[in-house]
Amino acid sequence: MNLDGFSMRPLTLELERALVGGRVDKITQQNKANLTITIRQPGRTFLLRLSTAPQNPSVHLLSKPPENLPEPPTFCMVLRKNLEGGRVAAIRQHELDRIIFIDTDSIVAGGRIQTLTLAAELIGKYSNLILISDGQIVDALKKIGTNSSRVRTVLPNQPYQLPPAQDKLDIFATDVEKILARVKADDSRLDKAIMNACQGFGPQSVKETIYLAGLPNDIKTSSLDAADFDSLRGALIEIRDAAQSPTPCMVSDAGKILALSAVKLNYLRGDMRTFETLSELLETADAVAGSYVPPDKERFAKLVNNELRRATNKIAVLEQELAAAENADDWRIRADNLSTYRYQFKDHADGAITVDNIYDGQKISIPLDRRLTIAANVQACYKKYDKLKRSTKFIAAQIALCREEIAYLETIAHALTASTTIADIDEIRTELIAGGYLKEARKKSALSKKPQPLKFTAPDGTEILVGKNNAQNDRLTFKLAAPDDLWLHTKDITGSHVIVRSSAVSDETLQLAAEIAVHFSKARDSSKVPVDYVQCKFVKKPSGAKPGFVIFTNQRTLYVTPREGLENLLTEEV
Repeated sequence: MNLDGFSMRPLTLELERALVGGRVDKITQQNKANLTITIRQPGRTFLLRLSTAPQNPSVHLLSKPPENLPEPPTFCMVLRKNLEGGRVAAIRQHELDRIIFIDTDSIVAGGRIQTLTLAAELIGKYSNLILISDGQIVDALKKIGTNSSRVRTVLPNQPYQLPPAQDKLDIFATDVEKILARVKADDSRLDKAIMNACQGFGPQSVKETIYLAGLPNDIKTSSLDAADFDSLRGALIEIRDAAQSPTPCMVSDAGKILALSAVKLNYLRGDMRTFETLSELLETADAVAGSYVPPDKERFAKLVNNELRRATNKIAVLEQELAAAENADDWRIRADNLSTYRYQFKDHADGAITVDNIYDGQKISIPLDRRLTIAANVQACYKKYDKLKRSTKFIAAQIALCREEIAYLETIAHALTASTTIADIDEIRTELIAGGYLKEARKKSALSKKPQPLKFTAPDGTEILVGKNNAQNDRLTFKLAAPDDLWLHTKDITGSHVIVRSSAVSDETLQLAAEIAVHFSKARDSSKVPVDYVQCKFVKKPSGAKPGFVIFTNQRTLYVTPREGLENLLTEEV
């Protein structure tokens, strides 16, 4: 869900007021879709986020610096080379389209001023960032060749072409009467007629205009009378004036964003939230939509899910083999009976024989391999019996190992869901390589320190720490925690290690820590979840155990149902 061109006009003006005249200090890239430009103004520094994420492409200011890739990609390096040190000369919107241009002036050889333009085309899945110099493309975040588009290519050293123009009117620059005349001439539904007439109007702006006019969306323009067009005229003027003094709003329902707009959307039913600025709106929408995904997170999640599927299928096969092995005595009974009665039958004559079982007197049918003699069939049955008997212990051990692997992979899958930073993903990468699941060389990390566990503070001031992955769990439990600190973990359920940094824990803090342990586990949506707790000195790591695996004694168990709104209490300390 993103802004339409109509709502991007006040956004462009907002960015222009804040950034024009500022110096480009630093350019960083967070993932393949997001870049951030640090712009310094006298006495203040701004962070400009440029996002081409298909679900919510945007350009807006950030309130806090994001985490960056350890090694900047090529496009980021090109922007650094050409834009860093320059001054923001202008920020402008192309008509009322979803394209924002950022002009930057730099002093080059000979004291000449060179202007480069960064075009942010915010058009859904076709969103792109393109660096332009004198009408020529220098580079682009997404290069588009003839194989991808026959209409418009985006490649270095080619002329920059705007997306195909639409024959529509700018409500801020055109007399409303001309727009009404265009609507009257369009003999279609009213909502389509307004969208065809007004440049930059998306579905939200159209529906809000019709709502303000008090008309139905699907009415034909030919059915409107003079009074209806008077109402529509007033609605167009009202929504235009509202955009001049914007009230950014987000409408959501059950946590899902329904619409974003620079003006209040009265037509839409849902939870409406207003903001001081459009940048604040877009930053909040990013957080709600969860648009930031650390690099490799999805790739590792897919890898782990495939390994889990493979291990689950392997257990099914092993259990079938074990069931067959447990029936090994059937082959011994066949062999004993065949050996007893073999003198009654001729070699290679029968495909099966039926005799009285020497053990219970009941009839038993014994299949034979006609290619073999009776004596050879006897030996084949004994060999099958011996093989199945030997394999029983081996298969049972394989099943146990497979179940351990599944439990371990589930901890990695859980850690991936909780990971929100590049550093967290880097630790999981190391673990996957060490476990033999990921066949790639260990990358040299530019990170100066290891990521720290989550830290919360109980109402009584007690510190509570939570590991986000297996490596952090081990480090937290065996290096950071003191022997008398309290250790908590959901009983027989995949989850994080939780440490309460205190030797004397109150009942209220213990309850909160147990709720946190459930919140950071696979059982977070369950009730009456068992949580084991014990002092850290009773927690041990067996020799050769996988990361995150521990054994413990002297534990006690709480049964916890997390309270509603616990997420609001879990504000991580920095």
